[in-house]
Amino acid sequence: MSERINARLSKPLAEFVDRMVGETGLYETPSEYVRDLIRRDMERRDGQFVQHAILAGYRDLAAGRVFASSGDFKADMAALDRKEADGWQ
Repeated sequence: MSERINARLSKPLAEFVDRMVGETGLYETPSEYVRDLIRRDMERRDGQFVQHAILAGYRDLAAGRVFASSGDFKADMAALDRKEADGWQ
């Protein structure tokens, strides 16, 4: 599925896009440039999510919220759910 997005740019933004596009720019078209910006933003946000999850794990470790893994992910998650339901914090 393809969606069309139209955007008005201020003169400085339009001039910048013009420099990024064409024979002297990095992109062939403004659309290619916008798609790349969106992909990069998606990757950055995904990276932030992972970073927050890792930090949450470190905080759990520092607070003593740890348990030995059985090697079975589903069983471990069920055990963790039970611990949290029992007020393990």
